[in-house]
Amino acid sequence: MTRKIRLGLIFGGRSAEHEVSLMSARSVLQALDPAKYDVTLIGISKTGKWLAGGDPLQALSGGDATSVSEAALLGEPGKRELLALRADPGRRAVQLSAVAELDVVFPLLHGPYGEDGTVQGLLELADLPYVGSGVLASALAMDKAVCKQLLRAAGLPVTDWLLATRAEIERDAEAVARRAEAQFAYPMFTKPANLGSSVGVVKAHDRAELLAGLHESARYDRRVLVERGVNAREIEVSVLGNTGGRSEPQASVCGEIVPSREFYDYDAKYVDDASELIIPARLPAETAARAREYAVRAFQAIDGAGLARVDYLLDRDDGALYLNEINTLPGFTQISMYPKLWEASGIGYAELLDRLVALALERQAEKDRTVKSKL
Repeated sequence: MTRKIRLGLIFGGRSAEHEVSLMSARSVLQALDPAKYDVTLIGISKTGKWLAGGDPLQALSGGDATSVSEAALLGEPGKRELLALRADPGRRAVQLSAVAELDVVFPLLHGPYGEDGTVQGLLELADLPYVGSGVLASALAMDKAVCKQLLRAAGLPVTDWLLATRAEIERDAEAVARRAEAQFAYPMFTKPANLGSSVGVVKAHDRAELLAGLHESARYDRRVLVERGVNAREIEVSVLGNTGGRSEPQASVCGEIVPSREFYDYDAKYVDDASELIIPARLPAETAARAREYAVRAFQAIDGAGLARVDYLLDRDDGALYLNEINTLPGFTQISMYPKLWEASGIGYAELLDRLVALALERQAEKDRTVKSKL
């Protein structure tokens, strides 16, 4: 009998998307087939502590981590054990004990310190297979300014933008606003360069709102984008596969989000539950085909692996399609757009999880073929 896959779910994290990550983890845990997987829950607190043993998902959701142990994963090849840390005051030392051995990890982390290549770097050091993109693709997709430059170089359409630092904004926000006004008409958007779930994103209709938006976005990152506003429909496409692997990337059907608010902000996504998801999106066949093609090209341009959700702005005025963002670890609740798009494309939630784990193991097998020494 084939033994179960020992799967570690990592969730929580230090980003402003901590709560979104807990939602994703709860949905994935409920959908995983217990006949196939032996699941270990690995929580990361808002202060960055790794937690295991007991129920770290419940502990983080309730804000009380006293029932779980601090944990660690060693960044050393061959050491695929999750370790519990226990202080030994008498010896002024820390005792390590194994919690579980892992075959593969599913990082359900959104935003910095999880989706940006940092956790992926630790897993690479440990030579531990994991779901999703590697260090490079994760870091590229997380930084919206760098990603826009890369996508434009790859011949993909993106909206115009300018970049400002927190130091520039704090020193002279009026000067940043004037620079933006010289390039764009209102409305404009301000957003942190490294975050997701629309946290810190502000739509500005005039100078006062732009100044407020610059300061709000700078709360969440030291780099802030100002983007030209588009009178847009919001279109999304999910991607599944491994760039350069046996399972080449494929695109789902297109979906459209009709926000309950002026744009698809955090509350519209996760709080008021009034936004409408239209799947498949009502698009001309040529536009849908172009969106699906661009999604795969963008995924390949960053050397993506496993999964991504590609978001577009479709200009209502002239029909232009702009690639807005690539999310390498998109929200994964039962009602999140990524799994819903695949469900509409013929792959159910549980099967999608199986495929993502298989893609992680496939990618690890490909990495194992790489010669690491001339000796």
